[in-house]
Amino acid sequence: MVFSSFEFLFRFLPIFLILYYTAPQKIKNVVLFLGSLVFYTLGEAKYVLLLFACLVINYILGRLMYRKPLEGRGFRQKVLLFLALGYDFGILFFYKYSGFSDSLPVGISFYTFQIASYMIDVYRGVIPSEKSFVKLGTYLTMFPHLTAGPIINYSEVRARLNKRTIGSVQLEEGVKLLVLGLGAKVIIADRIAILWNNIQTIGFDSISTPLAWMGVFAYSIHLYFDFAGYSMMAIGLGTMLGFDIPTNFRYPYISKSVSEFWRRWHITLGRWFREYVYIPLGGNRKGKGRTLFNLLVVWTLTALWHGAAPNYLIWGGALLLLLVIEKLFLLRWLEKSHILSHAYVLFVIPLIWIAFAVPSVQQIGIYFTRLFPFLQETEVLANSVDYLKYLTEFWPLFLMGILFSTPLPAAAYKAVQKKWVGSIVIMVILALSMYYLAVSANNPFMYFNF
Repeated sequence: MVFSSFEFLFRFLPIFLILYYTAPQKIKNVVLFLGSLVFYTLGEAKYVLLLFACLVINYILGRLMYRKPLEGRGFRQKVLLFLALGYDFGILFFYKYSGFSDSLPVGISFYTFQIASYMIDVYRGVIPSEKSFVKLGTYLTMFPHLTAGPIINYSEVRARLNKRTIGSVQLEEGVKLLVLGLGAKVIIADRIAILWNNIQTIGFDSISTPLAWMGVFAYSIHLYFDFAGYSMMAIGLGTMLGFDIPTNFRYPYISKSVSEFWRRWHITLGRWFREYVYIPLGGNRKGKGRTLFNLLVVWTLTALWHGAAPNYLIWGGALLLLLVIEKLFLLRWLEKSHILSHAYVLFVIPLIWIAFAVPSVQQIGIYFTRLFPFLQETEVLANSVDYLKYLTEFWPLFLMGILFSTPLPAAAYKAVQKKWVGSIVIMVILALSMYYLAVSANNPFMYFNF
């Protein structure tokens, strides 16, 4: 089940909210825990026991790790941590990389990282092991972020699991964020994705250079508004339930370097690798050579987190190369010109997304020859004006994608959100979203594949 579906919006969510809001405070966690399991079962029934097993095993190992309040870290704690992480990442490896499974359980990459962060923080003594199975289960399975993040640390929701404010204010604010995220997904992402799908259908070796460039920008807009839209919907749902889910995107396309771009893109994943891999390896505290090695480890793991296919390694390697070049000398040059730095990001990031979007290394090479015709050895026969048809059809979506990739619309909405104009904006977005949901095929969120 996906958030951008009539089944979720008009069946599951209303029924769940009625049960949740009318339930006494002391059993709200139970309602949320069971409701989240139902949510997952409706979409991934054959893997719900896998999710439940992850919860049970980590709950038991976490409880065994510290049996006394002031017990120090020792051999037993380390063994239990290795057992927990071995199970968690072993299961992830089996389904994602071994080739023995023909399908990937939705959300496994996200909930694996969440429970791993919980176990590591318990081992470190950052948080105590959770005594309540229901509270830990609520944290792990909470449906707003279960299937595609954001990745939440247990310390961020621990206080709210014990006590949280839920009322009309939270409900109204959450509904607004839900609608805005739905609009980003349905009105922009799903519609501009049609252009990229058409280009794939035509074949990369049969498109003109202008259409190839339109394709990479269309995919960049699609990927951003699809995932950012999901994250906004997740934050809105969390607000409706009384939780503060962390921001996952901060206008990455206005960045002035690739380093800044990654700090703004999929923030919670970057934070996870920084806190649990990069810093424990030494971060940037042990000289340039060790820093470069640590970055290599982080970006290799980041690429593998998305998938083991060669295109993801190419994507991760390209990002790593640019980050290293920036750290060595390029940042100093980019800081001298805001225009140059923005143009640099808007040029290189869409090119890197090609490796992310195209599974075949050969097809990646073909696409680059269409982007840069001087790279091809022989002349390619293509309709030189094929882009005109698509430009006429998709220019409003490109304009919307550019505009809403900046903070300007959000600032304008913030100024009127508590007035009647703000209510009209939300109603218009909701009406348009319902229309496009009704006339379009179901398009699941892209990051469900990871």
